[in-house]
Amino acid sequence: MERTTISIPDELRDRLRRIAAERQMSIAALVREALHEKVAAYRPRPRSLGVGASGQTDTARRTAVERPAARSGR
Repeated sequence: MERTTISIPDELRDRLRRIAAERQMSIAALVREALHEKVAAYRPRPRSLGVGASGQTDTARRTAVERPAARSGR
């Protein structure tokens, strides 16, 4: 197991101490449990697949007449 040092606000430290004492466990064990739960619940956001990324900055102002004609696949 690797040791890691973190900086936390005094209020959070005090809350961790109280909860750890109530649950009769060490602060380290409580923090490990909380981190495990947070990591287990993590779900990456789906990628947008470039939706809306046309590279054009004036798309809202362009009309059908101004847009380039669609290419024919023939």
